[in-house]
Parts: sequence; structure tokens; C-alpha cells
Amino acid sequence: MRSSQYLEISMQRRDLIKLAASAALAQSLPRSLQATSRADNLFALGVASGSPLHDGVVLWTRLIDPQGRQFEQKPLAVAWEVADDEGFRRIVQKGSAPALPELGHAAHVELRGLQPDRWYFYRFQCGNSRSVTGRTRTFPLPGSAASKLRLSYASCQRWEHGYYAAWRHMQDEQLDAVCFVGDYIYEYTRSKKDIRSHDVGKPVDLPSYRDRYAVYKSDADLQGMHAQCPWLLTWDDHEVINDYAGLQAPGLPADFPAQRAAAYQVYYEHMPLRASVLTQGPTGMRAGAEMRLYDRVSFGDLADFHILDTRQYRTLQACSVDDKGGGNGVKRDACSALRDPQRSMLGFEQEAWLAAGLKAARQRPPKWTLIVQETRFGPMRSYNKKGETSVSNDTWDGYPGTRTRLVQALIDTRAPNPVLLGGDVHSNWVGHVKADYEQPDSANVGIELTGTSISSNNNSPANIPRHVEENPHFIFGDGYRRGYGVVELRPGRLTATLRVVSDVTQPDSGIETLASFEQEAGRALLQRTR
Repeated sequence: MRSSQYLEISMQRRDLIKLAASAALAQSLPRSLQATSRADNLFALGVASGSPLHDGVVLWTRLIDPQGRQFEQKPLAVAWEVADDEGFRRIVQKGSAPALPELGHAAHVELRGLQPDRWYFYRFQCGNSRSVTGRTRTFPLPGSAASKLRLSYASCQRWEHGYYAAWRHMQDEQLDAVCFVGDYIYEYTRSKKDIRSHDVGKPVDLPSYRDRYAVYKSDADLQGMHAQCPWLLTWDDHEVINDYAGLQAPGLPADFPAQRAAAYQVYYEHMPLRASVLTQGPTGMRAGAEMRLYDRVSFGDLADFHILDTRQYRTLQACSVDDKGGGNGVKRDACSALRDPQRSMLGFEQEAWLAAGLKAARQRPPKWTLIVQETRFGPMRSYNKKGETSVSNDTWDGYPGTRTRLVQALIDTRAPNPVLLGGDVHSNWVGHVKADYEQPDSANVGIELTGTSISSNNNSPANIPRHVEENPHFIFGDGYRRGYGVVELRPGRLTATLRVVSDVTQPDSGIETLASFEQEAGRALLQRTR
């Protein structure tokens, strides 16, 4: 792309940031703002909340015409209410927000001034159309006493591969928060093995990405879980295109930076995120196209969340086919680029941000340190008959220097009870974070919980028992079942439960517990309890 095109994107980005920020903070609107008197269900994509703080949260919805007609390219006024009770007899805040055509008629409300550690109810109205009621909460004040945190981790919900029964069952888990760690949508077209299909084309621009999200958001079970509690969000690759790295993608599709910018904007349009994520990027190739997702938030004195972005700032994958990028297996000893210290999965700016945050936590140490990121953390080495070691260059194995630096930061800062949450690989993995993965007997630094997919297939589940045996830092692995994980934190103990649906091809599938684990605070050692 020519430099003039980068400048154009940058200018558009600045305008977008201003629009999003003013819309999210709006409390009252001028009468000249267009409204609608139609009684259609304009809230067919549901409601959601996220980005929770001790005194606020982001509320989200997006207006859509259920008849398939296009709204006029004018803003629509969306009224909102927040109450202490589900019947909205005790309203604590209310106002109006603009649903702007430049943002796909999405509405973001950035609430502040709420009470810490409280549950609230919220709803939207536009003309005669009213949304369902959503439920959300604030987190306890940082440093204040907190006795329990119950959360889920989930990822990878490819529409075509199955139904979202997992989301329906998750609504019964009584969660404080959901950590979604990537692949909210998939960009693929149809295949012959689809369980259910959609009729929208491959996304490449704003309208087509909006269409793809509308398909996913139309699912009642997913909507139901969004309305249950706040979400903490990060992404992986399929929100844009498979295996992209920074501003490069396999085969370098024409005008990929513009496509990525469109995908990032539409991600914001459909997620309960603060407008501040639409930040200006650093100078250079990413100028005007960064979306700052990495963040941290505290849950009282019980836990610190460090939410990472392993996709946007990474170096191109090492030893990819024809050096065009993309994920593939590589022989570890034959790929010298893997050992290049200048390569990073997080980008050195984000690495420094994480290390500084872990160090700063010493002033007010949490009881648990949660690192929320996209994929399996520990090495996954596969050995052929010659004893050669193969690894995936698109996972942490493709960026061993970054992994070593992160582990060292955990050691240097004495981060209390580190727990790494991940997804991406469509299988459940439970294991220990090692001080030195080259030495199996080295000390445990923390634990790792990598979750299976909500619906996306695993193509080689039969190989997982062998991989667990070859990689002893893992104590459990399974790729046959779809579902999610539930983590409950108390001051002295962590419990992790792997919940899996019986049959992802059936919308009314049941659910069961695949395995459960427990960790005592102060000991980086998982014990299986079921």
C-alpha cells in the first residue's frame, strides 16, 4: 500500500476515535437526532456488557433492521437504563446514546459512578422497540477484600462446525465474568462438512465483516450468555484472517492493511469495549490502525487480570512456507530463526508493559495473577522416528524467546500464583508453567489452563495422549469434546472444571464434567480431583 493510503486510513481513524469516544460518553442527545417509531425488534443481535471496573462497565447493543432493509444513514437515539433490580423500580442511571451509521448503528455506553462489587440490570430502547434485560456487575475496589471469583474461559466458536449449546449451559454456572480468548468469528466460506451454514460472503470490508458478526450474534444461546455477566475480551486471528501476523498475512491479500483496519473497527462495533481501544498506533506500518486490546484490571485483593494480545504485534512466523507467513509445523533444530532474540509474539512494547504491571503489583499483591491470552503456552513438541522435534510456528513454540522472557518476568517479580488462560487449539490442556522447559525437573512457576473450543473441530484428537506423554509439563489433554472451562478462585484455593457438551452437532445437547483440578495457593501444583 502506498504511503498516501496509510495517511488516509490514519485520518479516517482519528475521526472514528472522536466519534466513538463522544458516542460512548453521551448522556443526553439533541432532539434533532433521528429516532424511530417502528415496533420492529431492532435489538435482534442482543445486548452485552464488558470491560468491568470497580465503578463502571461498558454496555453494548447494535441496532439492526429485522426486515433486512437498510437504515437511513443517520444516527438513531438509543435510550438506556441501569437499575438495582430486574423490575427497574430502582433506576440508578439512565440516558441516551447515539447509534451512529459510521459505527454500524452500534451503541456503546461507558458507565462510571456505580457502586463497587454490585450486580446491576440494564436495558435499551429505540422508539417502540425495547431490548431484553441484561445483567452485569462491577468488580470490587482494587485492594479490598474479595472472597470468591467465578469465571469461565472460552474460545473458537466456528458457526459451521456446530451449535452453541455450550453457551446455553454456561448461563447456569453463576459466573462473575467470561474471559473470551479469541476466534469469535471465522472468515471461511462454506464447506461440505458444515453442521449449519450461513449465506454471507467471505469478509473483506466493513459491510461483509458486519454481515458475518450479525450471523454469529443472531444465536440465542450466545446472546443469552452475553446478557448474563460482563466479558473480558481478546482476539486471535480469525477475527481478521487465518494466521495473520501484524500487518502481514499468508499470501499477502491485496490491500491487507485496509482489510485489517475494517475488521478491527467491526470487532469494536460488536463488542462491549471502551472507545479508548481505538487508539492511534505507533509510527510506521501500524500507524492509524492499531486497536489497543491489552489491558489489566483487578478484582479486589483476590486477582489481577493481565489481558494480552498475541496477534497484532507479533513478528512474522519463522520458517513458514516460502517465507510468506502463516502457520505450519517446523523442525525446531533446522529453523534458526526460532532462536532470534529480536522476534516477539507480543511486541517488545507489550512485553515491557506486562513486566512493569507484574512488578507494580508488588505494592498491592493480589492472591492470584491471571494472564489471559490466546493460545497454549507450554511447549508442544512432537518427535518423529529420527528423533527430530517439530513444533508449530504460529503458537508460543514459534516465539520461544517471548515465552522465556515472560516466565522470567514471573520469576523476577514473584507474581503470586500465576494462572495462564488460553484457547485456539480446539482441545483441553492442563499443565504447569516451568522455570525452564528444557529441564523437566525445574521448578513450577505457575499453572496453565488452555480450553477447548465452543464448536470448532479438532482434526487430530487421537494424537493428544501421545503428546501429553512427550510433554510432561502437561498433566491432561483431550481434543474430542467441545465446551468451556470454569475457574473458581478463593484466597487459598483454585478449582478448575472442564465442562463439555455431549454432541456439538445437536442444538439441545447436554453437558457433563470432563475433569476437575485443584491448586492450593502458594503451591504451583495441580491435583486432579475428578
